[in-house]
Order: sequence, then structure tokens, then C-alpha cells
Amino acid sequence: MDELELLDWRRRIADLYAEVRAAPAGAATWSAWRSGRDALLRSHPQTPVAPDDRAAFVAAAFFDYDPALRFEVEITPVEPVHLGGEVPMASVGRLEVLGATLTAFWLDGYAGGLFVPFRDATNGTATYGGGRYLLDTAKGADLGSSGLRLVLDFNYAYHPSCAFDDRWVCPLAGRDNVIPRPVTAGELLPRRGATSASTT
Repeated sequence: MDELELLDWRRRIADLYAEVRAAPAGAATWSAWRSGRDALLRSHPQTPVAPDDRAAFVAAAFFDYDPALRFEVEITPVEPVHLGGEVPMASVGRLEVLGATLTAFWLDGYAGGLFVPFRDATNGTATYGGGRYLLDTAKGADLGSSGLRLVLDFNYAYHPSCAFDDRWVCPLAGRDNVIPRPVTAGELLPRRGATSASTT
């Protein structure tokens, strides 16, 4: 059943992030997360990788690990503003990081959850034009928090499923969630029709 496969995918992703939260921050923990995620992207029935690209897929490409791009950022609550679309959500907070103000959203649909997408100056060249995700707790992508402080680690920034295959419909970062500089950490643009490889 597709539903049980999706349940398994979400559970495995959540397990990967639970391992990250339980381990010391650093390149070794990040590398282990990448290896686990790559295994899912290669072989899981719910992989977002396009069917024609799966045989050649080895690993998602990433910028080199940069410990300076991990932050604990206080979230400032805001009056919710509800947004429609394929994935309804509401703004719930602001995050000041890398000289920009990002909006944190709460997903109104399915499981709910905190969602932080962003765009930066690498989009459309090194990374997907629609931006990347920092957090999506509905799918288990959660690096941890302490009170009102969230862990935002750009080394774990990853592409939405639609970066791998146009058949997916993904919520993307709006005009407000833009960092006006290149964020040279996290996932690089997949090379469709060719083997993906790491920069590290």
C-alpha cells in the first residue's frame, strides 16, 4: 500500500533526525545523516528521485560542511496569517539569521508541523530555483529546540521533492523568506539523468 510505504518513509526520516539530535553536532553526525538519507533516496518506494534517474543515483550532492552555519535562533511569535494553496499554512513566528528575517510557518494541513523554507543567492544555479527547506517537522525534519530557540543548521538544508521530479507539488519559500547572500551549505542541485555525487 502506498500509504504504508509513505508511513515507513516518514518514520525513517524521523529516525534519522532523532539520531542527529542525540549526537554531537559536527561533520561526523552530518555525514551519517547524509548516508542514511542517500540510502532512502536510492531505494525506498517513496523516494522523490525521478524513476528514470534512480538507476544512476548514488548520493545527493552537498556543499562542504561548515560549522559556522549552525545556529540556535529565538523564534519571535507573530499574529498568525493564514495562506491558502496546495499546502495551507499560517505564519507563526520570525527568525533572525544570517542578516535576514525568515518566517516560520505552521502547516494547517495533514499532520501539522513547523515549516521553515528559504531562498538565497545560490538558487537557480547551485541549488533549486524554488529554494530549500531548513525544517519540516510534519515529515520528521526537526533539528531540535530549547524553549523558544530553534536549531537552524544550514548544512542540513535540503531540496523539496519537486527538485528531483516535476510530478511532486511542494510548498516553496515566498518573497519574505529570502537570505540576500549565497548560503554555501546544504544540498546542491540534483543532476538529472546523471549520477549525483558529493563535493566532500
